[in-house]
Amino acid sequence: MTPLDLDSLAHRYRTGSACPADVAEEVLGRIAARGDDHVWITLRPAADLLGDAAALALRWPDPNSRPSLYGVPFAVKDNVDVAGLPTTAACPDYAYVPDRSAPLVDRLLEAGALLVGKTNLDQFATGLSGTRSPYGACESPLVPGLISGGSSSGSAVAVGAGLVTFAIGTDTAGSGRVPAALTGTVGVKPSRGLVSTLGVVPACASLDCPSVFARSVADGLAVLSVIAGQEPADPWSRVLPLPSPVPPAARPLRIGVPYSPEFFGDTAAAVAFEEAVRRLAGLGHRLVPVDLDPFLAAGRLLYDGPWLAERVAAVGDFVFRNPDRVHPVTLKVLSNGGDLSAVDAFEGLYRLRALRARTRQAWASMDVLAVPTVPTTYTVAEMLRDPIERNAVLGHYTTFTNLLDLAAISVPAGRTATGRPHGITLLGPAGSDELLAGPAAAFHALTGGPIAPPGRSSARTDELATHSGPSSARSDGPAAPSSPPPAWNDGSAASSSPPSAWNDEPVAPGGRTPGTQPVLAVVGAHRSGQPLHGELTALGATALGTALTAPLYRLYALNGGEVARPGLVRVTTGGVPVEVELYGLSPSALGALLTRIAPPLSLGTVRLDGGRTAHGFLCEAYATGEATDISRHGSWPDYLLSRASAPDPA
Repeated sequence: MTPLDLDSLAHRYRTGSACPADVAEEVLGRIAARGDDHVWITLRPAADLLGDAAALALRWPDPNSRPSLYGVPFAVKDNVDVAGLPTTAACPDYAYVPDRSAPLVDRLLEAGALLVGKTNLDQFATGLSGTRSPYGACESPLVPGLISGGSSSGSAVAVGAGLVTFAIGTDTAGSGRVPAALTGTVGVKPSRGLVSTLGVVPACASLDCPSVFARSVADGLAVLSVIAGQEPADPWSRVLPLPSPVPPAARPLRIGVPYSPEFFGDTAAAVAFEEAVRRLAGLGHRLVPVDLDPFLAAGRLLYDGPWLAERVAAVGDFVFRNPDRVHPVTLKVLSNGGDLSAVDAFEGLYRLRALRARTRQAWASMDVLAVPTVPTTYTVAEMLRDPIERNAVLGHYTTFTNLLDLAAISVPAGRTATGRPHGITLLGPAGSDELLAGPAAAFHALTGGPIAPPGRSSARTDELATHSGPSSARSDGPAAPSSPPPAWNDGSAASSSPPSAWNDEPVAPGGRTPGTQPVLAVVGAHRSGQPLHGELTALGATALGTALTAPLYRLYALNGGEVARPGLVRVTTGGVPVEVELYGLSPSALGALLTRIAPPLSLGTVRLDGGRTAHGFLCEAYATGEATDISRHGSWPDYLLSRASAPDPA
């Protein structure tokens, strides 16, 4: 499939190889090819979608004036208002047609994004499995028969299956992270109040957060930067640091890891998380053991405490007047919230305050907390047999997040030995949204980027083989693949003049040649013939030739330091392509190199021409204040040559 990531679409639009109407046609074709996958509750008519796409081209004919999300197809969870389209919250009899959109939708449309439709969810956003909807249960696009996770099930599958570039979900107990882990996508869960919840059907109004699903951390953060910002009319909105549209360069952090993580008998998931933790350490982070008990205790308050009554306050009038029109599991869950008293509410608030105080002690020793996104996975059939207890298992590592006022990003971590998707979540205090994006992007790149979904299978859930999860006697689990899945090739299309070393193996997102090792883009002092090149040869780096970056950067000659070096800075406007050298090296060597990089440089993800990515040396923007902009030279060696050939001053 043609990549739909932001950089690839921008490249196609900028070069004139596609227009928004072409992309809209591609999206409609992909949706039709998947058939009845239960992803959509309302799809916009093709004529309306194509009409909007044509209008974008007329409104912004000049490529240099186009907004950040120009022609980018997206979907919205159907508990978020879009003017003129029904909002059902996955309950047909609850449906209404709003005359105005949620502010976050208005922001996306004003940024040029192209709305495709509204997606399925666990009814009233109450559930983490994706199986509590009268519109059908979504399955993971990665493993037939596996749940997609919820409640933002349709949004996650729409992105994971390559139907849209990004999708909006919501997250109260983990609905923006659990589906991300099960569909191989990135789930960005902002700080509470960073994105307005006006126009969102509440689940727990004091905890609800709109969220973003994307194929990469960079795309997720770019979308978050558009929808973030205080809304004066929103009582839950608050002033928080606005994240940059670009993930910051990676730097070593103190990352907390649970002393004794729980996987409910899923040994394959336990091994996968151990590998993820090793990768974090390999990136130069210092691991800090953390007692997770106060975090988990806070999470249990969401369904075992008075916050269940807040869900009843949101939709209880409709639910209890129309019990026969509500999903039976949703009705059972909400029925438990009607008997809670004001005393219960205050006792719950006091208990949460005490737990927050205990967790603050943990944050004194760490910058970021890393946990499995889900401890195990289930098939649709397994979930239907025990929908409430297994839902609690899915939320083991997610339900405490909003109660403790944390931001989070869920990132794919490959597959377990049984072929199930696995993911980790990085969490930080409110306002740390941009900080989290740095290590999340670096980790995602190190694992090879997005997981490839196979073609849709007609295999029935009850014919699939078992796996070594919590119940070893399963007869309805998806079969494990006989060999590891192929590397995802989204965004790996070759440039107009690719390096010869890549002719047969295009680089996949995350700077990894499929089936081999990570790729490093070198800008300056580590290039061949430069003073620090010996560090690369000592680490066993293999030369792969040269390439150009995407036209997203400026190059600066930095002041100071024992060795002359440039700084590559990503910019939102005025970027140029910059020549880099490419090297292959092992993950451990890449981690070792990270520990040697001195500020203001650090290791991040560099976008190459044609949509590819690689690890690379990036510079913090603050360091360019007294630096010389040398972008016109196109490369560090050409700049040095120009200095050497310049006439001596008289």
